[in-house]
Amino acid sequence: MPREANFIGQSVAFLDAVERASRAAALNRPVLVIGERGTGKELVAERLHRLSARWAGPLVTMNCAALPETLIEAELFGHEAGAFTGATKARVGRFEEADGGTLFLDELATLSSGAQERLLRATEYGEVTRIGASRPLRVDVRIVAATNEHLPELVEEGRFRADLLDRLSFEVITLPPLRAREGDVPVLADHFARRMAAELGWARWPGFSARAAAALDAHDWPGNVRELRNVVERAVYRWDTPEKPVDAIQFDPFASPWRLAAPQPSVAATPASEQPVATSSPIVIDCDDFRAATHAFERQLLESALAGNRFNQRATATALKLSYDQLRHALRRHDLLDKG
Repeated sequence: MPREANFIGQSVAFLDAVERASRAAALNRPVLVIGERGTGKELVAERLHRLSARWAGPLVTMNCAALPETLIEAELFGHEAGAFTGATKARVGRFEEADGGTLFLDELATLSSGAQERLLRATEYGEVTRIGASRPLRVDVRIVAATNEHLPELVEEGRFRADLLDRLSFEVITLPPLRAREGDVPVLADHFARRMAAELGWARWPGFSARAAAALDAHDWPGNVRELRNVVERAVYRWDTPEKPVDAIQFDPFASPWRLAAPQPSVAATPASEQPVATSSPIVIDCDDFRAATHAFERQLLESALAGNRFNQRATATALKLSYDQLRHALRRHDLLDKG
C-alpha cells in the first residue's frame, strides 16, 4: 500500500506542528524537522515543498545514513569521470538534481565532518563542486533536513558543526511523539483499520472492542504512527470474524511460544566427583479433593495461556498443543469463553 501524504490528527500538539510547517513553507529558508522515528518527518518535508513557490520543482530525498561515509559526498555533490576508483563516468549529485526545488536530507546527524563542511558552503553560497572538478556550479536549492538527534548536544560534543547548525536552523519544527498527541490514537487507529478492512473486501468496518481500543490507547508507541499502523493493520487482517468488533491486538509481532532464546554461554563440564549428588525427597501436595484441585489447576493454566497470547484463542490453542475445538471445549467447561 503506498505511503499516505496527508496528515491525520486532532491534538493541539500535532496541529501546532503542522501549522508551523505551513507557515514556514512560503519562505525560501532552510528548515530543520526534529522527531522520533515514525513521527512523520518526511511528510512534513513534503508539505514544506508542496506549499512553497517551488512546488513545481523537484523534491529530492536523500537518507544520509543509507550510504557509507566514503560515498556520501559523491552522492550529494556528484563527481567527474576518473575522480576516484570506480568513477568511470561523470555523475550529477543530489544538489544538482534538486536545482529549482527542495532537497530533503534525512538522518542529517550522520553526515561526516567533510560532508558537513561542503554542505555549509552549498547552503551559504549556493555553490557545489563535483568531486574531481575545478569549478563550482551554481544551484538554487532549498534544504529541509531531519534528524532524531539533539543537534545542539552534538555540537557540544564536537560531532556537528556549529556554523552549519546556525545556517540550517532558521526554523525548527519538532514533531510530538504519538504518546503526547492526546486523542489521536483512536482517530489514527480507526483510519488505518478502515483502509485495511476495505483492502480485505469487508462489507463494513465493525470497529474495535472496548478492550482492544483501551489497549491501543494505553500503549507507549515507541515507533509512533508507523508502529500504530502496523499493529492496527495486522490486527484487522488476522481477525477471522469481520462481523464482530476486532478484539485481539498484538503489539509485538515477534511474540511466540517458540521464540528463539538468546544463546547461552557454554559452561565447562563439571567433573563427576564435583557434581552435586541428587537426593530424592517426597513431593507433598496439600490437597483433600483431587478433582477440585485438578479443575482449579486446569483453569489457572488456561487463564495464563490466554493472557500470554493476548486472548487470541487460535494462538492459545497452538501454544497448548490443542486443536481449536479442544480449546473451546475446555474454555466452555471453565466458563472462560467470554475471555477469549
